[in-house]
Amino acid sequence: MPELLPFASRRSVVTKWAGVQGPLLGYFFWPRRKSDSPAGAKPGAVHRKGKPHLPVTGQCKPMHLLIPHASALSEASAHTLRDLSLPNLGRLMTVLKAGAPDIDDEYTLSPPHERALAHAHGWQGGDGRWPWAALQAAADGIDMGSRPCGLLTPVHWHVGREHITLADPAALDLSADESRALFDAVKPLFDDDQGTLTWGAPLRWYLTHEHLAHLPCASIDRVIGRNVDLWLRGDPQASADQLAHTRWVRRLQNEVQMLLHQHPVNEAREARGALPVNSFWLSGCGRAQPATAVVTVDDRLRAPLLAEDWAGWADAWSSLDAEVLQPLVLRVDRGEPLSITLCGERGWQRHDAAPRSLWQRLGDRFKRVEPHVVLSAL
Repeated sequence: MPELLPFASRRSVVTKWAGVQGPLLGYFFWPRRKSDSPAGAKPGAVHRKGKPHLPVTGQCKPMHLLIPHASALSEASAHTLRDLSLPNLGRLMTVLKAGAPDIDDEYTLSPPHERALAHAHGWQGGDGRWPWAALQAAADGIDMGSRPCGLLTPVHWHVGREHITLADPAALDLSADESRALFDAVKPLFDDDQGTLTWGAPLRWYLTHEHLAHLPCASIDRVIGRNVDLWLRGDPQASADQLAHTRWVRRLQNEVQMLLHQHPVNEAREARGALPVNSFWLSGCGRAQPATAVVTVDDRLRAPLLAEDWAGWADAWSSLDAEVLQPLVLRVDRGEPLSITLCGERGWQRHDAAPRSLWQRLGDRFKRVEPHVVLSAL
């Protein structure tokens, strides 16, 4: 296992699932700009909003809230959590019934929130092989049918003294005109008799190709701020076809780097001090699968955590606790159905409302689950 440092050394989505609206942007999820958003909601689409819509009093429909990036392995994260006051999360953790945690490690290609969402949909696949690209393409109005699909995110690779790191694509602030010009330049590299490249949005290009049917790829959330080579080596135990397809992706990355090196768009960006687009990241590969789960994903913790902005992450947690979780405490007190899934760097755990006797409700007043204990275990 290659050495990988946790975040210490290194961005809400309402879903009626039939598409993804922000790059879970594989993880690919980050908040999209208004120009990225489709005109209307589609069944099964993931809608990212600053605040998720919460049911009003009297509604008893089940609600499932999923919170990505709720914790990390770094000491800075643990220290921040210990100092945070999250009274509503603590109350919910006290009264909800905890399910068995799904814990792996920080080296998995798919982060815990992707695994939890795939589990909610009942998808078939495996680590790095959940078809988020096809789901996202549907939200962008692109029908991939039964063809294998992957999400190509235009990115900036920062070349350091010892390794190459990937900058958060949101930091590029890439305009639609810039993105289309770069897309038009690289499209001939991808188009052949087995597939084609399609433009979806400034940070979302879609590749359909038979090579992507079973190709494991790391979520971009695993790679931001880290050594990209750790996530590009591939599995030495993979089949000959998978290894060949991994080499094919690496070759395309090299060709894109050379083609964009002196592209006029990049020259103009560098002249004004903006980061150039010098590569792409491939993720979310596979054939589309039905996505029927109704999940609300609040990913406001993503951006500050990936940037190691612990003060910003603490502020995001505080706002989530006050704006989103406090109404859910009232929901549980009314006896309405609720599920909350917390996702850290290694694992996820679902907590569900369950019938409680009068004695249990009275007992809840005298006990408290400390949120940092639950979150640090993930």
